[in-house]
Amino acid sequence: MSRNVTHASFTITRRWKAKPARVFAAFADRAQKDKWFGGIKGEWEPVSRSFDFRVGGQENVSGRWKKTGVVSHFNCIYQDIVENERIICSYVMHLDDRKISVSQQCIEIAPDGEGTRLVLTEYGDYLDGYDDAGSREHGTNALMDALGASLGG
Repeated sequence: MSRNVTHASFTITRRWKAKPARVFAAFADRAQKDKWFGGIKGEWEPVSRSFDFRVGGQENVSGRWKKTGVVSHFNCIYQDIVENERIICSYVMHLDDRKISVSQQCIEIAPDGEGTRLVLTEYGDYLDGYDDAGSREHGTNALMDALGASLGG
Protein backbone atom coordinates (compact mmCIF):
# COMPACT_ATOMS: atom_id res chain seq x y z
CA MET A 1 0.00 0.00 0.00
CA SER A 2 1.22 3.46 -0.90
CA ARG A 3 1.57 5.76 2.13
CA ASN A 4 0.79 9.38 1.32
CA VAL A 5 -1.34 12.32 2.38
CA THR A 6 -3.39 14.73 0.28
CA HIS A 7 -4.46 17.97 1.99
CA ALA A 8 -7.63 19.91 1.24
CA SER A 9 -9.78 22.59 2.83
CA PHE A 10 -13.13 24.22 2.23
CA THR A 11 -15.42 26.82 3.77
CA ILE A 12 -19.22 26.77 3.73
CA THR A 13 -21.35 29.76 4.73
CA ARG A 14 -25.07 29.60 5.50
CA ARG A 15 -27.61 32.12 6.75
CA TRP A 16 -30.79 31.06 8.52
CA LYS A 17 -33.73 32.82 10.16
CA ALA A 18 -33.20 30.87 13.39
CA LYS A 19 -31.42 32.58 16.28
CA PRO A 20 -27.81 31.57 17.15
CA ALA A 21 -28.93 29.68 20.28
CA ARG A 22 -31.28 27.55 18.16
CA VAL A 23 -28.54 26.79 15.61
CA PHE A 24 -26.07 25.92 18.37
CA ALA A 25 -28.64 23.63 20.01
CA ALA A 26 -29.00 21.74 16.71
CA PHE A 27 -25.37 20.64 17.22
CA ALA A 28 -25.36 20.36 21.03
CA ASP A 29 -28.58 18.41 21.67
CA ARG A 30 -28.61 14.81 20.43
CA ALA A 31 -32.34 14.70 19.68
CA GLN A 32 -32.02 17.82 17.52
CA LYS A 33 -28.81 16.61 15.83
CA ASP A 34 -30.37 13.23 15.03
CA LYS A 35 -32.90 15.08 12.84
CA TRP A 36 -30.23 16.19 10.36
CA PHE A 37 -26.88 14.43 10.92
CA GLY A 38 -26.40 11.07 9.24
CA GLY A 39 -26.37 9.33 5.92
CA ILE A 40 -28.93 9.60 3.15
CA LYS A 41 -32.22 8.04 4.23
CA GLY A 42 -32.98 4.90 2.25
CA GLU A 43 -29.33 4.57 1.19
CA TRP A 44 -27.60 4.45 4.59
CA GLU A 45 -28.71 2.68 7.76
CA PRO A 46 -27.35 3.49 11.22
CA VAL A 47 -25.31 0.78 12.97
CA SER A 48 -24.22 2.57 16.16
CA ARG A 49 -24.23 6.05 17.70
CA SER A 50 -22.79 7.72 20.80
CA PHE A 51 -22.91 11.42 21.67
CA ASP A 52 -21.04 13.36 24.39
CA PHE A 53 -21.11 17.06 23.49
CA ARG A 54 -18.54 18.72 25.75
CA VAL A 55 -14.88 19.71 25.44
CA GLY A 56 -13.03 16.40 25.34
CA GLY A 57 -16.26 14.52 24.66
CA GLN A 58 -16.66 12.14 21.75
CA GLU A 59 -19.28 11.53 19.12
CA ASN A 60 -19.22 8.30 17.15
CA VAL A 61 -21.52 7.38 14.28
CA SER A 62 -21.35 4.24 12.15
CA GLY A 63 -23.67 3.27 9.34
CA ARG A 64 -23.90 0.82 6.45
CA TRP A 65 -24.37 1.92 2.85
CA LYS A 66 -27.11 -0.36 1.50
CA LYS A 67 -25.82 -0.42 -2.08
CA THR A 68 -22.26 -1.52 -1.24
CA GLY A 69 -22.47 -2.91 2.29
CA VAL A 70 -19.54 -0.66 3.29
CA VAL A 71 -19.71 0.65 6.85
CA SER A 72 -18.60 4.25 7.38
CA HIS A 73 -17.33 5.35 10.79
CA PHE A 74 -17.20 8.97 12.05
CA ASN A 75 -15.17 9.32 15.28
CA CYS A 76 -15.11 12.90 16.61
CA ILE A 77 -13.52 14.63 19.60
CA TYR A 78 -14.79 18.09 20.60
CA GLN A 79 -11.76 20.33 21.11
CA ASP A 80 -13.36 23.72 21.86
CA ILE A 81 -16.93 24.82 22.52
CA VAL A 82 -18.17 28.36 23.17
CA GLU A 83 -21.93 28.23 23.70
CA ASN A 84 -23.91 29.83 20.87
CA GLU A 85 -20.67 30.95 19.14
CA ARG A 86 -18.16 28.25 18.22
CA ILE A 87 -17.54 24.51 17.94
CA ILE A 88 -14.15 23.05 17.00
CA CYS A 89 -13.72 19.32 16.58
CA SER A 90 -11.30 16.86 15.08
CA TYR A 91 -12.51 13.67 13.51
CA VAL A 92 -11.35 10.50 11.82
CA MET A 93 -13.27 8.72 9.06
CA HIS A 94 -13.04 5.00 8.23
CA LEU A 95 -14.62 2.94 5.49
CA ASP A 96 -14.88 -0.53 7.01
CA ASP A 97 -11.46 -0.89 8.69
CA ARG A 98 -9.60 1.49 6.34
CA LYS A 99 -8.77 4.92 7.81
CA ILE A 100 -9.41 7.39 4.97
CA SER A 101 -9.04 10.81 6.60
CA VAL A 102 -8.28 12.97 9.61
CA SER A 103 -9.92 16.40 9.71
CA GLN A 104 -10.40 19.49 11.84
CA GLN A 105 -13.62 21.45 11.59
CA CYS A 106 -14.44 24.90 12.99
CA ILE A 107 -18.07 26.02 13.11
CA GLU A 108 -18.61 29.72 13.81
CA ILE A 109 -22.11 30.89 14.72
CA ALA A 110 -22.95 34.61 14.80
CA PRO A 111 -26.02 36.85 14.82
CA ASP A 112 -27.00 38.05 11.34
CA GLY A 113 -29.84 40.55 11.52
CA GLU A 114 -32.80 38.63 12.95
CA GLY A 115 -31.13 35.27 12.26
CA THR A 116 -27.77 33.51 12.16
CA ARG A 117 -24.70 33.32 9.96
CA LEU A 118 -22.82 30.02 10.17
CA VAL A 119 -19.30 29.63 8.74
CA LEU A 120 -17.88 26.10 8.66
CA THR A 121 -14.20 25.69 7.77
CA GLU A 122 -12.65 22.26 7.42
CA TYR A 123 -9.06 21.12 6.91
CA GLY A 124 -8.71 17.52 5.81
CA ASP A 125 -5.86 15.08 5.40
CA TYR A 126 -6.82 12.26 3.02
CA LEU A 127 -4.73 9.16 3.55
CA ASP A 128 -2.89 6.52 1.56
CA GLY A 129 -4.39 6.99 -1.89
CA TYR A 130 -7.94 7.82 -0.80
CA ASP A 131 -9.18 10.28 -3.43
CA ASP A 132 -11.90 12.41 -1.89
CA ALA A 133 -12.57 14.20 -5.22
CA GLY A 134 -14.65 16.83 -3.40
CA SER A 135 -17.09 14.36 -1.86
CA ARG A 136 -16.43 15.61 1.71
CA GLU A 137 -17.35 19.17 0.76
CA HIS A 138 -20.38 17.91 -1.17
CA GLY A 139 -21.50 15.77 1.78
CA THR A 140 -20.98 18.60 4.27
CA ASN A 141 -23.04 20.93 2.06
CA ALA A 142 -25.81 18.30 2.07
CA LEU A 143 -25.61 18.13 5.88
CA MET A 144 -25.89 21.93 6.11
CA ASP A 145 -28.94 21.79 3.82
CA ALA A 146 -30.47 19.17 6.14
CA LEU A 147 -29.61 21.31 9.17
CA GLY A 148 -31.31 24.30 7.54
CA ALA A 149 -34.41 22.22 6.83
CA SER A 150 -34.49 21.05 10.47
CA LEU A 151 -34.36 24.70 11.56
CA GLY A 152 -37.28 25.58 9.30
CA GLY A 153 -35.17 27.47 6.74
